[in-house]
Amino acid sequence: MFLLILLLSLFTPGQTSPGPAGMKLALLKYNGGGDWYANPTALPNLARFCNQNLGTALDIEYATVEVGSPELFNFPFLHMTGHGNVVFSDMEAQNLRQYLLAGGFLHIDDNYGMDPFVRVAMKKVFPELEFTELPFNHEIYRQKYAFSGGLPKIHKHDDKPAQGYGLTWQGRLICFYSFECDLGDGWEDQDVHNDTPEARANALKMGANLVQYAFQQ
Repeated sequence: MFLLILLLSLFTPGQTSPGPAGMKLALLKYNGGGDWYANPTALPNLARFCNQNLGTALDIEYATVEVGSPELFNFPFLHMTGHGNVVFSDMEAQNLRQYLLAGGFLHIDDNYGMDPFVRVAMKKVFPELEFTELPFNHEIYRQKYAFSGGLPKIHKHDDKPAQGYGLTWQGRLICFYSFECDLGDGWEDQDVHNDTPEARANALKMGANLVQYAFQQ
């Protein structure tokens, strides 16, 4: 309930800039041994970019929240990343489900290697849903920044095209899963991955689209 009230308070009629002052982006901490803490400079840089280009007033410091915590409901935008195993207990899966049904938004970013694990974990959260690739004309690609070709490719990995998958509940995209892309690496400090300026700009712009969509849906 708190999350629904919070989301309703993010906008007034005609307002285009999401987020009250001090709102934090949140990083999901999960069990299973995967490195949920990867990319420590990613969310601060994304918050700065959103503040500069979307007119938000996000706190530069992100929150870390566990899957089963009631604190989950304090954050409209939840980011999940890593390279390895992901395990949700029954209680954690139920808590994440309720968060997403209450209006929350989850961005899962495969940092290379978590795909087979995160799909199993999310099936526990929504056994009735399947990840489906989103069409290039989906709203997520048409926020402030237009991506006519869908999700931008940031890192090579297996040299496959970047794909954006989604879980949709009653017409609302509740989870966006970036695969073969590595948006979070593109959000990190320039000297961490030495991405090209174009790749880094595309990653931050797509991240801003995710934040804008999460706050406006």
